[in-house]
Amino acid sequence: MTILLAEDDLVTREAVTELLQADGHVVLAARDGIEALDFWRKHRPDLVLLDIMMPGASGYEVCRSIRREDRRTPVMFLSAKSEEVDVVLGLELGADDFLRKPFGKHELLARVRAVLRRHDEPRQGDAVEFGPWRIYPKRLVACQGEEEIELTVREVKLIALLCKRRGEVVTRDELLNECWGLEYFPESRTLDQHVLNLRKKIEDDPSKPRLIETVRGAGYRFP
Repeated sequence: MTILLAEDDLVTREAVTELLQADGHVVLAARDGIEALDFWRKHRPDLVLLDIMMPGASGYEVCRSIRREDRRTPVMFLSAKSEEVDVVLGLELGADDFLRKPFGKHELLARVRAVLRRHDEPRQGDAVEFGPWRIYPKRLVACQGEEEIELTVREVKLIALLCKRRGEVVTRDELLNECWGLEYFPESRTLDQHVLNLRKKIEDDPSKPRLIETVRGAGYRFP
């Protein structure tokens, strides 16, 4: 997902950007409201995160401008202004959520995922079939019958690449490059841990995986 972050405080902007990128998102970091609107019109991100008190144009003004042109793109306020009137005004302007500063990184990521899921209802054409599961990449969920489980961005990327190369061995380097990017160099066990966590979610018996096979010395395969 591409996320627009508008935050004038450098420390906060860099910290949130790093957190979102580590979760697999592309981040457009704007320093003020004017730059935020420019980025939004050029890139049409999947989610907008707005501070309220910014130079050029406030977060309220940015939200109001976005809503004049687009009613669908989710908007979330991240602000130290935490009085009830501030929250109510933000929601009345069309924001989908309001997160008060200071916030924890896990809460922020959970809120981001929840907003993205709500704004991407499942459509048949968007689904990826992965064994008995139907994967909805934009919603970050997997469905099987009435069961629905949450996935991370990187888990979805892993599944998508394995599906695209079904029957082939996808090497560890290919998975790391595709799911983490060439500019990021995780330890080898990072990939193994993600695969292990994914197996716990989708395999009937994670100790005897049938959807994500390990090919020793090479990588993984979706048979």
